Amino acid sequence: GKGYAFTPGLHTDEQMEGWRLVTDAVHEAGGRIFIQLFHSGRSGHVDLHPDGEPPVAPSAIPARSKTFVSATSGMIDVSPPRALELDEIPGIVTQWRRAAERAKAAGFDGVEIHGASGYLLDQFTRDGTNQRADDYGGSLENRLRLPLEVASAIADVWGPERVGYRVSPLSTFNDMADSDPTATFRTLAQRLSFLGLGYLHVQEAAFGQERDEALVQAVHDVFEQTYIGNGGYTPETARARIEEGRADAIAFGTAYIANPDLPARIARHAPLNAPDPSTFYGGDARGYTDYPTLEATEA
Repeated sequence: GKGYAFTPGLHTDEQMEGWRLVTDAVHEAGGRIFIQLFHSGRSGHVDLHPDGEPPVAPSAIPARSKTFVSATSGMIDVSPPRALELDEIPGIVTQWRRAAERAKAAGFDGVEIHGASGYLLDQFTRDGTNQRADDYGGSLENRLRLPLEVASAIADVWGPERVGYRVSPLSTFNDMADSDPTATFRTLAQRLSFLGLGYLHVQEAAFGQERDEALVQAVHDVFEQTYIGNGGYTPETARARIEEGRADAIAFGTAYIANPDLPARIARHAPLNAPDPSTFYGGDARGYTDYPTLEATEA
């Protein structure tokens, strides 16, 4: 499932113990922390996998996208995938369950399932990447089977209220597309709501895309638990969105990278640090732990 170099894992006991150092520190500071679990599917590279195995996917359709495999590689084309065999799919669900169990043992407060951004669960969900002819492909019901099996397995471990699910209905990242995203993601949101998941995290817009308000509303209307919007929000537009009842919460990505004390800045209507995109895929402290806090700036 590994799609990039330097990504932290949660598939060994050693990694689990390493994560406990993180969760203990967060809890000592009075915080809460969920871990996002994902399987990259076809968005990977043979150099990242044992014995040079190809990435796996619902169908053997190469992605026109890139990844990085070493500190010196830069972004390179992902490898052509192979289609998962039907009898391999239960093992994929088991991998997710085991990661969720290790997350619990490591002291996390919950799990977010990454079903977005052109990774494995997204690849099964959308018909641009899922062209199977068995129980996991073809109809929308079949394409949602693996995502819902994974969600059910993780909810069994954690209780559904401690589980979230992230989607990106219109994102084309990692060469993704769907013929009817409104129907696809409205149905997925409804099924996840039936499972009682704690929240749905929706990437409503990204990379300069316009937000499709009708699609967003369709998804929002069928998910009965907490709806978290994401994508190009400012503190001002986030406040307005929540006040309008169109989201229960708003998530920030880029702004959080550059502002380690983002909640305090938003609460005080303080200016935000500007992010440095050239450091987003770096490997040292620059652009990672060196952005000034509001307290330091005022001092």
